[in-house]
Amino acid sequence: MRIVILGCGRVGAQLAKTLVAEGYQVAVIDKNSAAFASLGSDFPGDLVVGTGIDEDVLRRAGIEQAEAFVAVTNGDNTNVMAAQVAREIFGVPQAICRIYDPLREEIYRTLGLETICPTLWGVNRIQEILEQG
Repeated sequence: MRIVILGCGRVGAQLAKTLVAEGYQVAVIDKNSAAFASLGSDFPGDLVVGTGIDEDVLRRAGIEQAEAFVAVTNGDNTNVMAAQVAREIFGVPQAICRIYDPLREEIYRTLGLETICPTLWGVNRIQEILEQG
């Protein structure tokens, strides 16, 4: 299975390394080539420098063969737009985007995007801990 990851920060890099270790074919896109250093020099996946909403950049990352796309940049708008491009233009079956803003997350989830909101996850987890006493 080929997975394209947009964003090579802490989450993107850890996800890429984990997926490669599990046998997935992984391509990572980031607009800053220095971000790839966190993957290590022996990372076997594809590294693409560019903007994740650019169709040519996505093609270089192998989006046309991807079964999943994950957008984890630090920008909600970029993540949403890139996930929509992956799903609507390239027909990627699974497009997941991280959205920090809980209101946006709810809106885009209701529009059919697969979303993850660490803000809500954190609030819910803290609430669970507090309720456990």
